This record gives sequence, structure tokens and C-alpha cells, in this order.
Amino acid sequence: MTRRDFFKKTLLFLAGAALSQSAIEAFSRRKALASPSIPEGSREASYYTKLDDTTVQCTLCPRGCTLSDGQRSFCRVREPKDGVLYTLAYGKSCATHIDPIEKKPLFHFLPSTSIFSIATAGCNFRCKYCQNWQISQYKPEDVENVDLPPSEVVSQAARNKCPTIAYTYTEPSIFYEYMLDTAKVAKSRGIRNMYHSNGSLNPRAVEELSLYLDAADIDLKGFTQEFYADMSAGYLSTVLETLKILKKNKVWLEITNLVVPTMNDDMAKIKEMCLWIYDNLGPDVPVHFARFRPQYKLTNLYPTPVDTLEKARETAMSSGLRYVYIGNVPGNIAENTFCHNCKKPVIKRSGYFILLNDIKDGKCSHCNTDIPGVWS
Repeated sequence: MTRRDFFKKTLLFLAGAALSQSAIEAFSRRKALASPSIPEGSREASYYTKLDDTTVQCTLCPRGCTLSDGQRSFCRVREPKDGVLYTLAYGKSCATHIDPIEKKPLFHFLPSTSIFSIATAGCNFRCKYCQNWQISQYKPEDVENVDLPPSEVVSQAARNKCPTIAYTYTEPSIFYEYMLDTAKVAKSRGIRNMYHSNGSLNPRAVEELSLYLDAADIDLKGFTQEFYADMSAGYLSTVLETLKILKKNKVWLEITNLVVPTMNDDMAKIKEMCLWIYDNLGPDVPVHFARFRPQYKLTNLYPTPVDTLEKARETAMSSGLRYVYIGNVPGNIAENTFCHNCKKPVIKRSGYFILLNDIKDGKCSHCNTDIPGVWS
């Protein structure tokens, strides 16, 4: 064998070995995805740290689940395989609807428009009163799903003349990669993005998501860690940090507080919460006090008395908040938007329907005062 032939064969052998290794790695990845617990089409998760060959730590939310092969995250949608963390909910919508935007609730963002809403199974909370527990408290494989990739979500929103897409119903933080990819496509096509969330997401992920968000409604469920721990298995401090990041990044922000009798209806605590909102987010962030109705694991309580909601609203307004609403009480006057300057109604609502809109070019038509919000 000549020297030249020797080098030629050696190079071919090395190239073949490298190709074989690549093929083995590709096969291994396909095999991992095809395993019973990692369905085909699952995606690698965005936020995690590899601890060893079979163990990872999820860093998406403050829970920080440490998982080995075959273990499922607290939110039920993340699982590692061979040191890679996968999201099992990507592109698998278990709820797809066209809603009035007032249902989110968003009262200061494109009123009377339709919003294209999607969700996947799973949640990183365990709210005892969850109204969507049939999907939020289950794994993706335990519910009916529709394959709906990001581009198709945006196309359907456009076809149905929905100017906004909502990530909602369960907890969109747990389908973060799906939400983020969809939001990027939507943004490129002039469709806006809305995030209805419990706010339990680590700051770096909130910062990244904020680049593509136009609006958010965050459930501020109470104002003590004890309430969060007992009622939702959540963390108040993380939610407050999320609110501050969204406000700093100029995402239009509204807050919903579900008032649960005997649980979080103490007016002193509600006052403390409202003063925090005023000091950290400003007087113009709309706050919705929503009526609780018995459901899921909390059926032993009674619906929130309307006078409790009215006291909460009075407390919020006396704390300096200008736009405070009562939800789940159709026909209540506090469904309406009043100009903070002249006190006249500028939007009248009945449930999810707009009866009157007297906001012109973002201003009160009576006194020409700016009404904070996104109106066009």
C-alpha cells in the first residue's frame, strides 16, 4: 500500500466513524422521543440545568423541580430523558376558543374585539377552587388535544379576524416554549399577544416573554404567603416580581383578585395589597375583584357576598387606584369604566357586552382626559 493510499483510507475511516457517531446520536434522540413517556413531537425545554447524565433541574418557575429519567415535573408537562428536559405540551392545544376580550378580563385593551384563546393541559399551581381543573390538573396525555403548531394558531387567529391571541385557561407559563414561539410568529404578522397567568415564572423567562407581549392579566390571588401556600401551593413573592417586570417593560397590565369568603377577604390585607399596587405599579393599573363561586375542592364555602366585593372596591379606590371593577356580577355598576377626572361613564358594560364606548382617541369624550389603555 502506498503512503497516499494509506492516508486516503485513514481519512475515509475517520469520516465514516464521525458519521456513524452522528447517526448514533440522532438515533438515540429519536429513540428518546419515541419512548412511551416522551411523545413524538416533544421539544427540548428552554430553561433547565443539566446536573448529570440522567438528572436535570427545571429553572422555568420558582419550584425548580429536580428530575431524573421517568420523573414528571410538578406542572405535569416536563420530563427528562438522558439528561435532556422535554416539554410534552408543545403544539398540543386542549382548549381553543374565540372569546370576547372582556372575558379575560381586559377592560382597557381593544374593547369589543375578539381574542383567539389557546391552552394546554397542566399547571404549576394547585388552586383548590380552579374553574378549569379538568384540564389544568391533568397531564397532556390524559386530555383530548389538537395538534396546533404556532403558525397554525396565528393563521386561525387571522382567518377569524382576531387581532389578539390569548394564552390562557390553564397556566401558560407551563407551555412556555409553545407560547413564546407562537407569540413571535404573531408579532411578525401584526397580531398582538395576551398572557393570562398566575404570574409564577422566573424573572429571566418573564423578561424574554415581555419582548413579545402586548397585554397581561395576572391573578394576584391574595396578599399573604400563607394564603398562597394553602390555597394554591404557590409563591407570592414571585408573582409580585412578575408584575413589576411586566410594568417596567410596558406590557399593558391588569390584575384580577378572586375574593374568597373567609380566606382572603380581610379588608386590612386588601388595603395592603392595593397600596402595594399603587406604590409599585401606579394608580392606573385596572384591578378586577371577582366573585368566587364554589367549585372543584372548595365547595364548602358560599359565593362571595356582593357587598364584600363593593367594600373591596371602595378600599382600592380610597388607596388611590383609579380603575377598579367587580367581576362575575352581571349588571353591577362597577362593570363600567368611569373617567377618573369627571367621574362620568366612558364605557358601559353588561357582562361581556359593550353598551356604550365614549372614549375618543384614548380620551374621555366629556372632559378630554386621557384614559389609560390600548384603544386602537
